[in-house]
Amino acid sequence: MNTTAQATTPLTKADIGPEMKGADAVVECLVREGVDVIFAYPGGASQELHQALARTDKIRVILPRHEQGGSFAAEAYSRVSGKVGVCMATSGPGATNLVSAIADAYMDSIPMIAITGQVFTKYIGKMAFQETDFFGMTLPIVKHSYLVMNVAELPRIFKEAFEIARSGRPGPVVIDIPKDIQQAKFKPEFPASVHFRNPLLKLQHKATDETLKHLLTLITEAKKPVIYAGGGIISAEASKELKAFAEKTNIPVATTLMGVGAFPETNSLSMQWFGMHGSAYGNWAVDESDLLIVLGARFDDRITGDTSKFAKKAKIVHVDTDASEHNKNIHVQLNVLSDVKYALDRLLELITATKFAAPDTSAWHKQIQTWKTEHPFSYEESKHIQPQEAVKVLYELTKGDAIITTGVGQHQMWAAQFYRFDEPRRYISSLGLGAMGFGYPAALGAKVARPDKQVIDIDGDGSFAMNIQELATAHIEKIGAKAMILNNQHLGMVVQWEDRFYGSVRGNTILGDENNVGSPDNPSALYPDFVKIAEGYGVKGRRVIKRSELKEAIQEMLDCDGPFLLDVIVPYTEHVLPMIPAGKSVKEMLLK
Repeated sequence: MNTTAQATTPLTKADIGPEMKGADAVVECLVREGVDVIFAYPGGASQELHQALARTDKIRVILPRHEQGGSFAAEAYSRVSGKVGVCMATSGPGATNLVSAIADAYMDSIPMIAITGQVFTKYIGKMAFQETDFFGMTLPIVKHSYLVMNVAELPRIFKEAFEIARSGRPGPVVIDIPKDIQQAKFKPEFPASVHFRNPLLKLQHKATDETLKHLLTLITEAKKPVIYAGGGIISAEASKELKAFAEKTNIPVATTLMGVGAFPETNSLSMQWFGMHGSAYGNWAVDESDLLIVLGARFDDRITGDTSKFAKKAKIVHVDTDASEHNKNIHVQLNVLSDVKYALDRLLELITATKFAAPDTSAWHKQIQTWKTEHPFSYEESKHIQPQEAVKVLYELTKGDAIITTGVGQHQMWAAQFYRFDEPRRYISSLGLGAMGFGYPAALGAKVARPDKQVIDIDGDGSFAMNIQELATAHIEKIGAKAMILNNQHLGMVVQWEDRFYGSVRGNTILGDENNVGSPDNPSALYPDFVKIAEGYGVKGRRVIKRSELKEAIQEMLDCDGPFLLDVIVPYTEHVLPMIPAGKSVKEMLLK
């Protein structure tokens, strides 16, 4: 996805602005791109930019308490709104604190602009105070990078950057701006549009009718077809088209975690999501399929397991807008280079025009229904609150009408298993990178994007602690994002692997006193006291240990107008199941 943006002379010029500083031109560029919020932490090398932002009332500047928190928030803002998220930091350590979010946006194909201050141009390469080669160090994790060395290029660069970030397969773009460039005065020329010579940056690939008719022929010949849908469906705003296509062809749908919500999970054709911890029935259906239609997905290792054994009985069709993903991880029978929304739209038209008749797959649907009935996502009730139960109750109380963000670990999987998502952009999680600390900053960005929706971070105590300082941002900025911590006093997913593969030897996975571990049966040893920490930041909180109080406590969280922290104490002994061990196949799935 790393590209060289070879732009020609702008096709047209919108206008020539009055003389202004480079920093003011940056703000004007953002306004022209429709940016209404930026998550930005100031410093010496970016101070001119913050001063320029202070001179406008068109952009809301949200001050995170850590640059990583701000960049995760910007990324989640993009995931929820579909717009380009924008974050900003100063040079050196400010910039390097953005790296995790940039890498996360790259792996999950999220459009984001990361603006960084840089030392004066005369100091670049001389190890000046707070200098890093941010352009160089981010090259492997961006769609494109800019180091601005001429103030006159700012308007063109910003126009290009936003176009690159959101077009084709979306991704992050870095714009590194030295302080003297920010201070320099010039008369900016704002282009209305830009044109790229690089064919990789074509805005939309379109499948040929011949190829799509071939796909329809394969469907008519199939007895056990499955649609495997990924995050590309959501990026392309193609959820309605996917639903229409699945229903017209009567093909069951399994999504990736990135694709959760792309197809309504309460629909009878849904098999929810599949992969390492996905539904048993979704995994079995993909494994037994004779035709696998892959839409906007990339055959991630957490989906395929052992690639030599993945869907071996199936003819595989791969529809994707990024040619580099074709035959990269899995060799397929038919590659379709296309914008997935266009492909689905045209398939629906061809179905009507050709009088397409879906094959008789009644036996296949009966088999899938049997698997669903016999092996649903489940857990055993106990005297204590089970983490799965907390998610299930949250789903029931919100009636599925909430945006859920997560950290990374067991809670991330349980959130996807026991909360049903019928719409896209409702399950917001760090999936390709798996970055702990993502959950609560993401909830802030999500709530800013959709203030009309309940936004709840389902988090683990380990993940939540990594960006706990963002409670201050929530309070000061009046962002009503909630956090429901499934607190088991351990790094739960690593503990699960220790139990399954390392003889339960604990290798630094207990978060409290290992000689006196807090638990539902030992509440006096719980550490830390998240409710007191929240209160210190001015955020309301509550701890719940008894099952009898769970529903009431969750309702109290939901009824709170502002931010709220609910600390749900759960046992550490629960494992996320099903589980396909890393590098194994569906045949080796663990069900208990």
